[in-house]
Amino acid sequence: MKYLAPSLLAADFSKLGEETLLITEAGADFLHVDVMDGHFVPNISFGAGVMKSLNSLETAPYDVHLMIEDPDLYIEDFLTEKTEFIVVHQEACRHLHRTISHIKSLGVKAGVSLNPATPVELLTEILPFLDLVLVMSVNPGFGGQKFIPETLNKVRKLKDLRNSMGLDFLIEMDGGITEFNLEEVLEAGVDMVVAGSAIFKGNRKATENQVKKFKGIMDRR
Repeated sequence: MKYLAPSLLAADFSKLGEETLLITEAGADFLHVDVMDGHFVPNISFGAGVMKSLNSLETAPYDVHLMIEDPDLYIEDFLTEKTEFIVVHQEACRHLHRTISHIKSLGVKAGVSLNPATPVELLTEILPFLDLVLVMSVNPGFGGQKFIPETLNKVRKLKDLRNSMGLDFLIEMDGGITEFNLEEVLEAGVDMVVAGSAIFKGNRKATENQVKKFKGIMDRR
């Protein structure tokens, strides 16, 4: 099964609740929550308070992507009944196994993200403990960037490692994915697709149509 996780970074923050309900009703499987601190990445997005403001709404569960330094200090802030995944960056964690163990001890699924320049091989020892690996197909920090096609090779390597090691973690990809390269992304082995500016169009009907278009392509895989 393939999953769609629209990135709230591209939503209209003045009507965030309305937008999250819209994409959920249109078929989104998760809400991708991009948390940026202005240190690990050159941008600041929002914190746990903004995410938790959506808790009372009947939305899809949260896929929380912590693009922050010292994520261990903030993991529990993003723990809610709607939090499905908490994803940290390999590049930001000094003791990655300890961080992953902490996340899983809280009763949520744990993932690790890799920047475009970070090799898949650095995750070999931690893969048996993961529920998800997020491959960044742009350099993290800003929405609307151009897709880096070479990152698909990392997806293929992860798929091969998953098969050879007998594991079942999901492979997620984030950055520059549109309806025009979605087939190629799925063919490489991506299970969960993150899309921001390709989904949120500033118009209710157009956004709804984009979710349905993505889901239609993904459901055929």
